[in-house]
Amino acid sequence: MLEIAILMGDDIGYEVVDECVKVLQAAARATGLEIAWQELPIGRHGHAQHGHTFPEVTIAALAHCDGWIMGPIGHAAYPRNDPTWIMPPIRKRFDLFASIKPVRSYPNVVSIHQDVDIVFVREVTEGMQSSDTVTAGTGEFRPNDSVTIATRVITRPGSNRVAREAFEIARTRPRRRLTAMHKEPVFRLACGMFAEECRKVALDFPEVTFEEAMIDACAMKLVMRPQHYDVVVTTNQFGDILTDEGAGLVGGLGLAPGLCAGATQAMAQATHGSAPDIAGRGIANPFAMIVSGAMLLEWLGRKRGLRAATDASILIADSIGRVMAERHALTADLGGSATTAQMGDAVVRGLQR
Repeated sequence: MLEIAILMGDDIGYEVVDECVKVLQAAARATGLEIAWQELPIGRHGHAQHGHTFPEVTIAALAHCDGWIMGPIGHAAYPRNDPTWIMPPIRKRFDLFASIKPVRSYPNVVSIHQDVDIVFVREVTEGMQSSDTVTAGTGEFRPNDSVTIATRVITRPGSNRVAREAFEIARTRPRRRLTAMHKEPVFRLACGMFAEECRKVALDFPEVTFEEAMIDACAMKLVMRPQHYDVVVTTNQFGDILTDEGAGLVGGLGLAPGLCAGATQAMAQATHGSAPDIAGRGIANPFAMIVSGAMLLEWLGRKRGLRAATDASILIADSIGRVMAERHALTADLGGSATTAQMGDAVVRGLQR
C-alpha cells in the first residue's frame, strides 16, 4: 500500500488539489492500487492551526510518506519579516533533488508550436539558488555597497544523481534521447563537473542516445525547433529559466505540471501560483495539478515496481488527453466554459472508457 499525503496549499490549491485527488482515487480503484491518504496542514491553514506555515506535525508525517500532492502556496502575500510565515522548504528538507517538468503541446490548444513533447529534469539542491546551497546563512553577501558576491555550488554526487534520474526517464520514452545542457567552455570547472558526471552515467544507459549542448544555443533552438528535444537535464538556474520557456511554447503555466523527486520520495506540485484573484470562483484550470498527480503515480510505479501505479498513471494520461482533444470540458483559460470540478469529472469519466 502506498501512503500519500495531501497538502492543499493556499487559494486555488483547495480547488485544483481536490480534483487531482478525485482523479487519482478513481484511477487507483480502476487498477486495484491501494493508497492510504492523509491530509496535512500547510500554508495559511497550517499557520492558523499551528502558528507556522510549515508545522512540525506536517514535517514529521511527511517523513513516513511515499509521496505527497502539494497545492500552490501564496508566499508573495505572506507577512514580511515574520519567520513563522515562510515558503515551506520541502524540497530541501526531504532532499528532493530532481525537478521533473514535462512540456507537451495539444493539437486543439493554441500554442506557439505543435508536436512538442519534452521532459526537463532540473537539479534543484545546488546551483545559484542561495536557499538551496547552504544549511545556514545565505549564498549571497555584500561586503560593501558597490559589490555583491554570489556562490554557485556544483557537486559530483548532485550532478550524478540528477543525470541518472534523467536517463531512467529517457529510457522509458519512445525516442530514448537525452540532452545535457550546460556552458562548459566558459564555466570549465562548474559546468565541466556537471558534464563529466552526465558522460559517466551515459555509459550505464547505452540504449539512450546522449548529446551535449550549450545552454544559450539551446534556448534559441527551443524557440525555433523544440521538436528536436526529448529529455533535457541541466543545472538549477539554467533549468529554472528553460522550464518556463518550455511552458510558454505550449500554452503557459496552466499546462505546466511538475514532480520533485528524491531517492525514495516525491512531491507532485504544479508550476503555477496560487492565483488568489480567482480563488473560490470554480474557474481554476486543474490540468497541471492532475497531471502532476499522475506523474507521482508513474514515478512510484517505476521506483517501487508497482504495476498498478504505472497503469493508473497511464489511465489518467490517456483520459486527460481525450478531454483536451474533445474540448467539451475545458476551463475558460483553455477556451472552454467548464468549471474546475466539471473538468475533473470529465477526466474521471474518461478513466472508465
